[in-house]
Amino acid sequence: MALYRERLWASPLFYLALALVIPASLVILAPISIVAGIITAIVLYGGCVALLISAAPTISIEGGTLHAGRATIDLSLTGTATGYYGEDATRQRGTELDARAWMLIRGWVQPVVKVPINDPEDPSPYWLLSTRHPKELVAAINGSRRPEESES
Repeated sequence: MALYRERLWASPLFYLALALVIPASLVILAPISIVAGIITAIVLYGGCVALLISAAPTISIEGGTLHAGRATIDLSLTGTATGYYGEDATRQRGTELDARAWMLIRGWVQPVVKVPINDPEDPSPYWLLSTRHPKELVAAINGSRRPEESES
């Protein structure tokens, strides 16, 4: 059972903005055939939505492992996670960002969590993860270590 699980879905406004593909395809194909334009518009919009849904990454903590998208790391190799909101989150994604960091960032999710990596063989100093629930993710990361692991 997962201690934490979150799917980084796009915001509803993004799906609404994708609907602009409908009039665009109608404008292009209506002079040829209105039926072809309507069918193409529906197929294109459905395809865009399906692509957006299938591309939404998942962040989870399960069995002492942090999964972020396709990447995984054992929590014994991580330091104390910290969450950032608002301007602090913007600075973490911008001016204070280390170019070596591994990132799972989604533009429609403002808060981020920074997870330091203590593995000497990992070139990334930390992971930076977009999350809608930074307090819960930080608590799950920091609370999932055994007491003997967090003391060392």
